[in-house]
Formats: sequence, C-alpha cells, structure tokens
Amino acid sequence: MVEELLTAAIATGVGVAVYVGAAARVVKQYERGLVFRFGRLREEVRGPGFTTIVPFVERLRKVNMQIVTLPVPAQEGITRDNVTVRVDAVVYFKVVDPASAIVAVEDYRFAVSQMAQTSLRSIIGKSDLDDLLSNREMLNQGLELMIDSPAVGWGVQIDRVEIKDVSLPETMKRSMARQAEADRERRARVINADAELQASHKLAEAAEVMSEQPAALQLRLLHTIVAVAAEKNSTLVLPFPVELLRFLERSAPPPAAAPARQEPAPAGPASEGPGPAEVDGAPAPDALDGAPAPDALDGSVDGLMLDAPPPEHERDGLRE
Repeated sequence: MVEELLTAAIATGVGVAVYVGAAARVVKQYERGLVFRFGRLREEVRGPGFTTIVPFVERLRKVNMQIVTLPVPAQEGITRDNVTVRVDAVVYFKVVDPASAIVAVEDYRFAVSQMAQTSLRSIIGKSDLDDLLSNREMLNQGLELMIDSPAVGWGVQIDRVEIKDVSLPETMKRSMARQAEADRERRARVINADAELQASHKLAEAAEVMSEQPAALQLRLLHTIVAVAAEKNSTLVLPFPVELLRFLERSAPPPAAAPARQEPAPAGPASEGPGPAEVDGAPAPDALDGAPAPDALDGSVDGLMLDAPPPEHERDGLRE
C-alpha cells in the first residue's frame, strides 16, 4: 500500500513538473508576449518577466520592441533632371502595437523593407540631382513621411530614415568636377578684380596726398630703397619718378642770364653792293679802304673757320 502511494506521488510530481515546464514562459525586458488561445488573440499583453500559459491550449508569441535598423538595398533611378543615379538608405523603426504588428501584417519587417524601396524610388524620380547631393535633410523627411503613412496601421513607428550614399556615373563626376573648377576660377577672378578696384581707390587717394605734398614722394622713395636693400641683393634697380625731378627742379635757384654771342657775317664782293651785313647795328669795315683783317683772312672767327675770297680789284692786281 505504501509503495503504491509513493509511486502515485512520484508520478504526480513528475506530471506537475512536466506541466509547469510546458506552461512556464519567460518574457525579456525588450519583448512583449501575445497569447493565442485556440487561435484567438487574448486582449491581455504579457509584460516582461515570468508568465504561464495553458499547455496545448494557448500559444505565446513574443514581439521585439527594440528599434530595428533595416538597410534599404540600393535603388537605381532617373532624377527629374534626367540623371541616372543609385541611392541606398537605412530605416530605423520600432513596434509600438504588438497586436497590430502580428495580426495586421504577415511580416512587418518585410513589409517595411518593400515600402522603403518603393518610396526611395519615388523620391529619386521627384528630386533633382542637386537636391540628392546637398539637400538630403528635406528628402529624408519626405521619405520618412512616405514610409510612415502605411506603417501606422501595422503597429510600426518609423523613427528615422537616412539616405546613405548617392552613386553617380563617371562621366557625371568628371562634368561636376569641371563645373566646380570653373566656378572656383570665376570666384578667384572676381576676388582679384575686387582687390584691384579697392587698391586703385587707395592709390588714387595716396597720389592725391602726394601731389599736395611733393616731399612725401621723396620719403616714399627712401622707404622703397630701405625695403629693397634689406634683401641683400647685389644689384639694385631703382625707379626714379619724374615727379621727383620736377620737385627738385622747382626747388633749385634760377640760373643767371648769359650775354648774347655775336658772329660776323661773311664779306661779299665789291661789285655786288655794300659790304658785309651789320651785326647788332655796328657797320662792317669797307674792303676798299684797306686789306681785310687778319682774323677774316685766316677764317677763324669765334671758333668758326671762314674762307672768304679776296675782292675783285685785288685779284686783277695780282694777275698784272
């Protein structure tokens, strides 16, 4: 009798242990449990911790409530300005309603992935290339709204959507590089022109001041000499401004007036009329009264050599 009771107790204990083992469940902190009794969803959502179900009658389905990082495969499309690009993105979402995530959609992860791919293709077709490259924040917000609208009925909340990379063709990359280089060169030329304009205004003001005070030009020249001499050059080329010469010319005293130089005119023959022309109102000596002056015969008058021919009557006397 005792042996039968002991056996029954052992059997009961084993049965209870098996029942407890089949009914016991543990729900983690980041999970929520949904209980299905004969295929019908119970309204109660099991929280984290230890819980039990009826074996062979109820079934527990655990739902992860963590934020899921879902990469979106690269999608190739044509932008609004007819440029072929490949864009990939990443979606961050989490389950906020475990019952809807399990009952309303078959596989909420796959559904969110497909919705993200189609929305990304739509965004590519509606955007320009410049928007994809520089205005990604607005595109991210638009993509998030497009995915979040149907996901609300699935018990899923889209936390964030980010465009990861935009792949361009090699020809487009070279064209963009040339465009950027041309833009940089244009900006450099504009800056140089602006600098020349400002420098010209300052130089004009400096020239006006120096024109009022010519001594400032000489001081500036001395500063230039000091600056060039500091380089320890063996050859010094110094520009000499004309304004400095004019300043020195004005500061120099005027020279004394020099007496006018007189030059006698050559003597002509007696038959032709009067003698040589008068110089400064003085009459020239007559050739008939006497022989010409030695200076006139030698032809040296004030450093000039004159070869005057003898008068005609003297040539007749010599022939006789």
